Amino acid sequence: MSHPVLVGVDGSPRSSAAADWAAREAVLRGVPLCLVHASPSLPGTAAPVRAIDRLRHMGERMLQRAVAELGDRYPDLDVRGEQADDAPVPALLAAARAARILVVGTRGTGGFDGLAVGSVALRMAAAALCPVVLVPWRSPGALREGGHAARGAAHVVLGFDAHHQVGEAADFAFSAAEARGAHLRVVQAWALPAESVSPRTLVVTEEDRATWEDQEVLQLSDALRAWQEKYPRVTVRTDVMLLHPAEALLNTSRTATLLVVGRRTDPRAPEGRLGPVTHAVLHHARCPVAVVPHTG
Repeated sequence: MSHPVLVGVDGSPRSSAAADWAAREAVLRGVPLCLVHASPSLPGTAAPVRAIDRLRHMGERMLQRAVAELGDRYPDLDVRGEQADDAPVPALLAAARAARILVVGTRGTGGFDGLAVGSVALRMAAAALCPVVLVPWRSPGALREGGHAARGAAHVVLGFDAHHQVGEAADFAFSAAEARGAHLRVVQAWALPAESVSPRTLVVTEEDRATWEDQEVLQLSDALRAWQEKYPRVTVRTDVMLLHPAEALLNTSRTATLLVVGRRTDPRAPEGRLGPVTHAVLHHARCPVAVVPHTG
């Protein structure tokens, strides 16, 4: 199976919602779907063989049901299941090396009420080599409306910084909008420059603020030109907001189909690292969030 959409499943309602989102994404992109199940770790240093075999058998049956259900729901989709012997984190990280996208629910069977994002989902977002989409759990009807809205009714949001451009995230967002027939909303947060604050200047004039904002708008427009030429069918709207980046993105997530952010890979941190903005977005966004790794 070459570069499939990959989704981690554990039988929970949240992972079922993620699997359905992943199936529709695979259909949109015309690629196969692979469901991966890894048995949870058992307490103690030496788990009984019978318990391990029982968990594996239950996982295989759950995979068979999930594959059959998705196959019935999406008859044109090439879908298969894969049972992993490793724990969820190493199993999904290994499988993601050959995946186009990895999809996970924000939480699985573990955790507790009130927990927004589980440890496995955070590790995937921080360390996977491919883009990772975290799908929040809602009712099935709400997820279909917010996760893959009808063509022409959806919009994708891209968190972007023209001063530190992330081409991988931009390309992912433009291609996602094109596949959905969706509008793309590019959000750039900005702050007043350091020279606006001094012992002799306590108030920023509207004229100065407008000048700085115009500069941000122009720089963003210039930075997006290459992707607009590459994806001419995508209608782009830009929003330059004088807000903290996390607040700006979370405000837009309330009505978005998909929110796309970047994650800088760091060779000094082999287990991965999430910046504060991405971390806040993952815990509070109202829509699926794609975290796209980049090296810049």
